[in-house]
Amino acid sequence: MVLVIDNYDSFTYNLVQYMGELGADVRVCRNDELSIEEVLELNPERIVISPGPGVPGDAGISIGLIHAVKGRIPLLGVCLGHQAIGEALGGRVVRAGDIMHGKTSLVYHDNAGIFRGVQNPFTATRYHSLVVERETLPDTLTITAWTSDGVIMGMENRELMLYGVQFHPESIMTHEGKNIIRNFLELSVNTDTSDVCRQETVQQAAESGSSRK
Repeated sequence: MVLVIDNYDSFTYNLVQYMGELGADVRVCRNDELSIEEVLELNPERIVISPGPGVPGDAGISIGLIHAVKGRIPLLGVCLGHQAIGEALGGRVVRAGDIMHGKTSLVYHDNAGIFRGVQNPFTATRYHSLVVERETLPDTLTITAWTSDGVIMGMENRELMLYGVQFHPESIMTHEGKNIIRNFLELSVNTDTSDVCRQETVQQAAESGSSRK
């Protein structure tokens, strides 16, 4: 099952539709609907943190959940979810030089991970006024996609199974969006969070200041 954390965004169900068309069993929960422990009890095979308004710190359990599942469950962050990954691992989220609402850009990538086999460059749709700051990106995150002016469009930590995209793969104007989502769904993993170290994980997440809102 793929669990989607909905950050109260109109694009969430476009993501759900794409994943359903690719054969995934998808469940959607709002970012303040479940605690981190309740998420782990669902034992999802993958997690997607959706786009949404505001800043990562206001996105319910999103940052705490990233801390709780890193290295255990593949997690894809889209737009706000991408920014939450950056902030969770120590980067700064700052105002973008150019506000991009419904605009398209060419995105270049490393042709690996979730970008494996994807046209390079490809056209992507962007809806954001914030970005993960390149200068403060921690060593634990690798830039995997970017624009011609150097804005981070994708990043990952494969060991922690964290993947972020600043653009909207679910938009019909993002030409390779479904292939990117397919690549995420096809990542090879073997995880079970129903019992393994759940209490330790929840405690660590709570200590990071990200309890249920």
